[in-house]
Amino acid sequence: MITNNDIMKKLRVALSLKDTDIVEILKLAEFEITETELSSFFRREDHPNYRECGDQIVRRFLDGLIVRNRGKKEDAPVVSKAASQISGRDPRATNSRHERVVKKDTIRVMREETKTTSNQGHGLTDPKRR
Repeated sequence: MITNNDIMKKLRVALSLKDTDIVEILKLAEFEITETELSSFFRREDHPNYRECGDQIVRRFLDGLIVRNRGKKEDAPVVSKAASQISGRDPRATNSRHERVVKKDTIRVMREETKTTSNQGHGLTDPKRR
């Protein structure tokens, strides 16, 4: 079974990260850790200073990677679970009439483009070939 320590080791190698980089990434996710604490996750299991990496550290590391690569979401609305239960709707749901119309129009245009490109290869659009 793969452990959180294995996941962190593989990500460190795959992304060519140093311990200082990982500490900075965790800071982006508002999680403070020292390089010494971090190095205990990368030791062998039989080492006396080995420490198991918890789910929270992996989760915060992944969150920090997102912030590092995409940037922080500043315009994202913060809707609590309680607020969504009060309003009776899922805050991620997008069911406005305008959005449904835009989706239908997009699908219609895509279908028309597909018909046009598929007919071009068969000579059906050229009146001389009919």
